[in-house]
Amino acid sequence: MKSSAAKIQRRAVHGVFLLNKPLGISSNAALQKVRWLLRAEKAGHTGALDPLASGLLPICFGEATKFSHFLLDSTKRYQTTIQLGHSTTTGDVEGEILLEQAVPVLTEESIQNVLNQFVGEIQQIPPMYSALKKQGRPLYELARKGIEVEREARPITIEAIQLLSFTENSITLDVTCSKGTYIRVLGEDIAKALGSYGHLTYLHRIQTGHFELIPSYTIEYLEGLTEQEREALLLPVYAPVQHFTQIQVPEGRAEYFSRGMESNIDHTAEAQVLVFDGDKCLGLAEINDRKRLIPKRVLNL
Repeated sequence: MKSSAAKIQRRAVHGVFLLNKPLGISSNAALQKVRWLLRAEKAGHTGALDPLASGLLPICFGEATKFSHFLLDSTKRYQTTIQLGHSTTTGDVEGEILLEQAVPVLTEESIQNVLNQFVGEIQQIPPMYSALKKQGRPLYELARKGIEVEREARPITIEAIQLLSFTENSITLDVTCSKGTYIRVLGEDIAKALGSYGHLTYLHRIQTGHFELIPSYTIEYLEGLTEQEREALLLPVYAPVQHFTQIQVPEGRAEYFSRGMESNIDHTAEAQVLVFDGDKCLGLAEINDRKRLIPKRVLNL
């Protein structure tokens, strides 16, 4: 029996949308909803947010996915609230209470002294409730069965921590950090350094690389627009790497570049350059010390 619902006709869509992901849904579910609204053939997000986290989720469409790894590897910035007094199995409000301890008297000075200990390169042990894999299985699958395995500490960098506010049993922070940072673990470690236990009650990403959150760019906002209006909100395909040096392809060599062929160029050596033919971005390239322009990511637009 054939379905009465008409099949969505997918189309080629290229660019980047800075979604403000809501609470309660996974990053993949949010991605698929936005992809559906634009009828896009190809899309991918650039760093998952847990269902209990909200905020900036850059979505790359079409040829923009060739640059998505630059955002995956970029610095992130979050605002988060740590509830003190007890820890949970998951490090957030979704888990069961694990350990309890009274909260010492907090002052701005005592909190700041602790926060200063976490700025810079530190070692962090990934949580069991994470997508990291052990022998091919995500750790969260093992954690749900009550199995805990040894995890090696990994170096991460906390570029800055700002104290936004605090109460007698909670602190709210603004954290700028490297990729691979688990804010839930950071919250637990800060709570321990303050002399108690803790878990996250709020996590909101406000920056990924050079992209900043646009609060109005929600799924509900997109639903109220026409398809053309939605597409008009997309940033250019090269937006994830727009801060790279931008050069013009040597005259007459645009077609050769698009075929992945090298060219001579009068430019100093540079590891990453964006190559244009007029206003059209052709892709990403490297210029070596022999002044050869070497295509690395060619756009098919």
